[in-house]
Parts: sequence; C-alpha cells; structure tokens
Amino acid sequence: MTAADSGAGLLAPGWAGAEAAAETTDTAFLRALLDAEAALTRVQSAAGLAPAEAARAVTQAAEPARFDVASLAVEARGGGNPVIPVVAALTQAVGEEHRPYVHRGATSQDIMDTATMLVARRVLAVVLADLERCARALAALAAEHRDTPMAGRTLTQHAVPTTFGLKAAGWRALVLDARDRVGRVRESLPAQLGGAAGTLAAFTAYGAGDATALPGAYARELGLAEPVLPWHTLRTPVADLAGCLAFAAGALGKLAADVLTLSRTEIAEVSEGRGGGSSAMPHKANPVRSTLIAAAARRAPQLVATLYGSLVAEDERPAGAWHAEWEPLRDLLRLVGGAARDAAELAEGLRVHADTMRAHLDLTRGLIVSERLSAELAPVLGRARAKDLLTSLARRAYEEGRDLAELLAHEPKLKGVDVSALVDPSRYTGCAGDLTDRALERR
Repeated sequence: MTAADSGAGLLAPGWAGAEAAAETTDTAFLRALLDAEAALTRVQSAAGLAPAEAARAVTQAAEPARFDVASLAVEARGGGNPVIPVVAALTQAVGEEHRPYVHRGATSQDIMDTATMLVARRVLAVVLADLERCARALAALAAEHRDTPMAGRTLTQHAVPTTFGLKAAGWRALVLDARDRVGRVRESLPAQLGGAAGTLAAFTAYGAGDATALPGAYARELGLAEPVLPWHTLRTPVADLAGCLAFAAGALGKLAADVLTLSRTEIAEVSEGRGGGSSAMPHKANPVRSTLIAAAARRAPQLVATLYGSLVAEDERPAGAWHAEWEPLRDLLRLVGGAARDAAELAEGLRVHADTMRAHLDLTRGLIVSERLSAELAPVLGRARAKDLLTSLARRAYEEGRDLAELLAHEPKLKGVDVSALVDPSRYTGCAGDLTDRALERR
C-alpha cells in the first residue's frame, strides 16, 4: 500500500477531496516539517549563528519532492517520531559543509509541534473560508424567509409558531460563533522552540547572545505567534485548537440535525439541493451533505477527548502524551474541514418548502396557538374558565376531527371576538422577524 492509498479517504467521504484533506496529507506534514527546519536555519543565520550559505542550502534542499514519505514513515518507528528520519534525510541532502547547521539546537518536538501548528494554520484558513460561505448563504435564507411561518418544535412536538427565517438566523449565529473562535485560535497558534528540555541552552552554547529572542524570530519567520515559553508540556495551544474545532463540528452538526429532521419524507419542509442516491432504491434522494456533517459532529468529541487527555504531560518532555496527539488532531482537522465544505454546499443549495411548512401549522387544528388563546381569553372569560374551556375544546378537536376555530365560534361568551385571527398561526410568530433582523446585523 502506498502513502497516497493510506490517505485517499475511501472510508471518509466527509473529507475526501476537500481542500482540508490536501493540507493534511503525509506530504503536507512533510512540507511543514521541512519548512520548520529551513526556517530554523534561516533564523540562526540572521542571528549570526550560521552562515548565510547554510541557510540557502537548507532552504533549497527542503523540498518535499526530494524525499520518500513512505520510507520516512517506516523509519520513524526507530525514534518514535518522524522528525528524526526527516532530519537525517535533510542533512544528507545539503552539502557536507552545511550539514552541522541542520536542526542545530532544536529537539524533535520543536519541529513536530511547529509543523503541526503550520498545518493547522493552513487548514483553518480553508475552514474559515467555508464558514464564511455557509454564513452568507444562511443570511440569504434568513432574509428571504424572515416571515415564512413554520411550526416550532420542542421535545419533538409542535409547540408554537416560529419562522424559518429565525431558524436560519440561528444556524448562522452558530456558524459565526464557530468562525470567530476558529479565527482567534488561528491567529494564536505559536511556534515551538525550546531545545532538549525547554531551556534554549544549546543555542546559548552555539553562541547566541540572547537565546530568548530566537523563538520570536522563528515564529515571525513562519507566520506563527510568538510563544511566551516553550510549551512542550504546556499544551494550551493544542487544547485551544481542539476546542475551537469541536465547537465548529457541533455548530455545523446542529444545522445538519435540523435539516435531517425537516427533510424526512413525512415532514418534507426542506430538502437538499443535490440529494444523494441509494444503491437499492431508485426513488430516494438522501440528505447526504447533512449526513456527513452529522457523522463528523459525532466523531469530533471523542477525538477532542484524546487531545484534552494529553494535557496531562509529565516532566519537561512527555512520553506518549505528545505522541498521542498527532493522529486525532489530523483526523479532527480533516473532519471539520470536510464538514465546513459540506455545510457551505448544503446552505447554498437548501430548498425551503414554505407551502408545506404552512400546511403543517394546521396539523393540530389550531391548537398550536393555544398559548396565545390562553392569554387572550383570560381577560374575557377569567383565567380558570379560559383554561378549562381550552382543555375541553382541545380534546373535542382531536376526538371529533374539528378545527379549534369552529368550536370557539360556538361559545356564547366569545361573540364579537375575531376567533379566526386568534387561531391564525401566521399571526403568532412573536418577535421572530425582529430577532431575525437583529441577528442579520452581525457581521
């Protein structure tokens, strides 16, 4: 099996073919490892700790195409991480006189952590773009359907009327929350540079006048944030990254869960613009985008649990805790990257069936506005009498198959009351329109 075969995503249609998948391949990680190594030599050259020729030589040699990813993966077993064989191969690739300046002063975790932050930064750029796409499409849906009435559902049952515009605005609010969290974390992703035990001692030994300035210079060279301290066992950056990704997965999962419910055959209030087919049933148009997003949302919390568990890292460099992060973090980046792509496509193509929504408001024969009737009739009949009357009429509406408006019209004490207006669900959406407008003001 080739390295490409192992990461093609045959069992992962949620992220297969996504731009986030391309940014998390073994080759993409190799590129980040080499970028980290080359930047390290350049920064030391700028500080007078390495010749300019060495910096150029290492940078020129640090081309992923020159290295065999599959072989490096197997060789990584020897030292327990991929940096060791990468450094060995890179050292061989530069001229002999420049070899002493490859990986000089650094430890494997410096390079691996920095490369991981580079990969995360690149993936999060893609995720942010797709979250913006999704938010724009949801804003358009919310504006278009600001006053489209539909049944609000609580504990699976019809509750009171709402609007589809408010529902879409709520989805958008979650997407924007995810965007903001992802954006903040992306800007805070730090480089890692501490040496063997986080003291920068080797750089001092090699002649650095102020070794504490090197992590900041290294971070700027790579476009990452400057770390306050080496964070080999202070895993806040990974925990923050995991947290924002988990939130994004859950936020998009809420959108997917609602679409899956509303697109059921017996509900059919929305449908995906491009449903997927069935291998056995030609009539089906499955909500595939929503299904894949929901799958990602179900997997994300378990992956995050592993990353949070790795916060408990002993000593100045851990055995196992750091190593346990690599695969779940890549899986999480891929899942959220794929989910954001699918959510953008879902929102852009979602079909809203307003006539069906309106028809469903009548399924309870007017009882969906019983809350309003209780409030409106209490001054006319008295609170206790109004409650007793509505309870009795609700039972009759179900048993006799009659509309609540018809039954209310025969009540002598309600003569002169515009019963039809009171039971019209489209006139009892509260402040849904105003709330939608308020939500759409957010940028």
